[in-house]
Amino acid sequence: MTSSAQRALAYVRDLFPEAGPAFAAPITVNFHPDRLLADGRTVAEHLAADGVYRSQFETRISNGGLTAYAGGDRDVWEQRMFPGVYVGDAGRPVYGALNLAGYPDGASPRFGSCHLVLAPDVAQRATFSHGDSFTEPSVFGTATTFGAVWAALLDEVSRTGGALNLPAASPAEWMAALAVDRVAPGRAMDHYVEAQIHGGLTLSGDVTAVVADPCFRGTPVEAQLRSLGPELRWAPGFALPADEFPADLKGPEVPPLARAVADHYDREVLDAAVVGRATHEPHTWAAFGTPAEVLQLLKYVWHILVIRG
Repeated sequence: MTSSAQRALAYVRDLFPEAGPAFAAPITVNFHPDRLLADGRTVAEHLAADGVYRSQFETRISNGGLTAYAGGDRDVWEQRMFPGVYVGDAGRPVYGALNLAGYPDGASPRFGSCHLVLAPDVAQRATFSHGDSFTEPSVFGTATTFGAVWAALLDEVSRTGGALNLPAASPAEWMAALAVDRVAPGRAMDHYVEAQIHGGLTLSGDVTAVVADPCFRGTPVEAQLRSLGPELRWAPGFALPADEFPADLKGPEVPPLARAVADHYDREVLDAAVVGRATHEPHTWAAFGTPAEVLQLLKYVWHILVIRG
């Protein structure tokens, strides 16, 4: 474990020392395998070649906000969570989510159609927050001091009738529901326990399985995904007819963009692979804005696929 990882873990343990019940859930890291990096290769190609999952500070891409640079929002959030621990681009934590509910689409599908399932020992060098770091969460924990996060989740159930996109009438019912085997996607777009993984993430040592959207079955992406872990599994997947994208979820520009993408590729049903293909040529959709604006709208197309697909 790196010295930065040790310092980050010690800082969180000191702030939140309560142990609470143990958990056996894996951390999952959702990602889009077909998104392009600066050199023109896809995420899956980079992962297969490098064998390392790199932070936003190194890749300069994100399925959330593009703020991983000195003084950017991601840098500010990390300094808030781990004061003085991380400087520069190298050695930063990578992000996933704790899949307490065992969702087959991963704990945070907002960030990708596929996900890595991490080995149990990775949790020992991870910190966890009740909510995404962009929300500036106030409750944190580690694998051995998770009590405050458990308490926050149970309080959320009491207040709202659910947590982690899992409804329940009471905290006891919710805890029991966590143990149910699930085959349907969890669609946990905004409700997850974020995991900040310290000390790096290597595919050969830290990944036990890769779970992929079935739209990549039989494609070159499948072969790349198979090389990332000892097992490739298939998620339920998300697909939605182009005419069923609503305007009230992510804005009125999304349905016509979905229709334009479907027409351009002669596809009546959109899935992760079609959306990924559209991100490769943002100038094609210039009627919807600049390349950066188009890529943001295509993220919204993916979000609706998760919610409604």
